[in-house]
Amino acid sequence: MTIAAGIDIGSGAVKATLFEVNKDGTTKWLGKDLHRIRQRDPMELAKEAYHNCLDQAGLKEDDVDYVASTGDGETIPFRTGHFYTMTTHARGAIYLDPEARAVLDVGALNGRAIKIDERGKVLSYKMTSQCASGSGQFLENIARYLGISQDEIGELSKQADDPEKVSGICAVLAETDVINMVSREISASNILKGIHLSMAGRLSRLLKSVGVDDVVMVTGGLANDTGMVAALIEDMEAQKMMMPVRRHDDSIQAGAIGAALWGAYRYERLKELDALPAAS
Repeated sequence: MTIAAGIDIGSGAVKATLFEVNKDGTTKWLGKDLHRIRQRDPMELAKEAYHNCLDQAGLKEDDVDYVASTGDGETIPFRTGHFYTMTTHARGAIYLDPEARAVLDVGALNGRAIKIDERGKVLSYKMTSQCASGSGQFLENIARYLGISQDEIGELSKQADDPEKVSGICAVLAETDVINMVSREISASNILKGIHLSMAGRLSRLLKSVGVDDVVMVTGGLANDTGMVAALIEDMEAQKMMMPVRRHDDSIQAGAIGAALWGAYRYERLKELDALPAAS
């Protein structure tokens, strides 16, 4: 049995998970935590999230065999090893939905489409540019401008009856569009749905570019935005892309999940290598 933690420092949030992984491959989720960064120190938040997971499991630091970091967590002082974000989201997606054959990771700064196999191995990928108006940070800025909370975005978007078209090229141009819409008294619902459709069109093209033809698991912070997911499904259906799109209540934890599971795997492999007899 291996106890492994995963810590994912993203652009907008710090996520942590704690797992028990048995030799037969079965796993038990022992703890999870999440903190929005909001100008706070990510390293301090990582430590707090990790300790909260330990408290949930009734464990101490010495009980953990491997602490794996991912995202921007390479400099976490108490980590054992680091894993690339794409591989951790792929592994986390397979954990959350074993049928997933693609990952759409939509975070605070960009989106990424990843084609994977049944083991979570990355086959191909494509990313949006950071300047594009298709990120969680952009949506958060717009929500602030509209005077609504981030948690209200999804439901408001789904209430739209006449969505307004928004620039899909640049966040600055899109924000100017939104300012003009507000001055024309366009409803927040129609503004948000227009933004979601613009984002969905870009994300659909990403999926098409990596040759996705099966179940898509949405991960990252925007997986919790039900309006964005609904707009993505709508756009894909319009383009005759009929593969299922799924999300999970723990989709935002996919990177931290994958980090913990890869960490457990690496720990066991290292133990096996140490057990091999030395060459004579």
